[in-house]
Amino acid sequence: MGDISARRKSPVWSDNTLFKTVFLLIICEQVHAQCKIVKCNSEYLSATLNLRVSNKNAVYCNALRSYSQCTRNTARTCRGDLVYHSAVHIIEDLMIQHNCSKEGLSTPPRRHPPQSIPENPPKQACDYEKVFREKHGKVPKYLHCGVFGDPHVRTFGGEFQTCQVKGSWPLLDNEYLFIQATTSPLNHLSNATVTSKLTIIFKNMKQCIEPKVYQAEVGNLPAAFDDGSINGGRRSGGKSLTIHERESGYIEIQASYIGTTIRVRQLANQLSFSLRIAEEISQAFPEAQDLQLCVGGCPASQWLSRTKDIGQPTLKSLDAAKSLCREKLPVEDVYFQSCVFDLVVSGDANLTSAAYHALEDAKDFHPEPGTLHIFSGGFKASSLVVHFLLLVCAMTTVWSL
Repeated sequence: MGDISARRKSPVWSDNTLFKTVFLLIICEQVHAQCKIVKCNSEYLSATLNLRVSNKNAVYCNALRSYSQCTRNTARTCRGDLVYHSAVHIIEDLMIQHNCSKEGLSTPPRRHPPQSIPENPPKQACDYEKVFREKHGKVPKYLHCGVFGDPHVRTFGGEFQTCQVKGSWPLLDNEYLFIQATTSPLNHLSNATVTSKLTIIFKNMKQCIEPKVYQAEVGNLPAAFDDGSINGGRRSGGKSLTIHERESGYIEIQASYIGTTIRVRQLANQLSFSLRIAEEISQAFPEAQDLQLCVGGCPASQWLSRTKDIGQPTLKSLDAAKSLCREKLPVEDVYFQSCVFDLVVSGDANLTSAAYHALEDAKDFHPEPGTLHIFSGGFKASSLVVHFLLLVCAMTTVWSL
């Protein structure tokens, strides 16, 4: 772990979609033998993984055109293959992102020799906190991020937002972790969304773990990684990444090699996510890679703050909503406000648990208990939304009389 500062400046893993390609490689083991998409993915990954040249964009575009050509060559035998179709969409996104023309060089990428992996790396290299203490003489600083409900986001900086964020959005994207949340509409009466899927990729760290992928969806909260394993693999530090199913029904992933703990819960028809991470690890990403909900929150355009954002409230009695939330959340902070918001928008009393467990996780994970509770000053657009909903629901009640 002593080379973290140097790794932070490296361009390796600077591309969001490259992680998706890694993910494709991991889940491709059972793909039909005639479909050569694994070969296409491997060649593109090999060409771009350790790119350190001055004209990176030109090389990326060259590799992408070759990648595209490879997928076209195998299109006939890959019909109906989800990995193939995912790769096609990834290529389209990357071509736009790098402003690549479809015409140009498409030289087959050159394979890089695999990096050697030491047979017996020192185990202490996979204990982040121990290495940090030895190096700096103090414990590392930890940060907390939580996502729950409609969804509500608590960022590393302590900001609290309620966001629309339809589709897939990165919660975290650095050199060690890629975490993506996929949201779906809460109901047909509202534009509010809830987290319906979480994808977590633990990237390769040669002295500690093999790359691992964890996926959870509403109705499927597995207690294992995608490959069926429950740890980081056969390397010497493999046990520095473990996954556990706790008695209260949530999944906890402990990654001690990067000072990180993750909790995933299913509450009602939505997933919630809580994270405790070493500050140094959370900052290991290029400056330009700033779209991470845990880091900077939601884009302002995604804040729920207007009538058209919210749609028609489904619960008429605000007093009932506040009473239900107060049973579990006696302090009227942003977690209480979020609870009221969720009940007003959804009418689902089960969602009171989302805010309650988010607060309980924050109690375990937040490094400064004195700042655990956030009141309306730090709630961003969400406090305005709750007050707006109070008015709308009151008016709706009057109109219904």
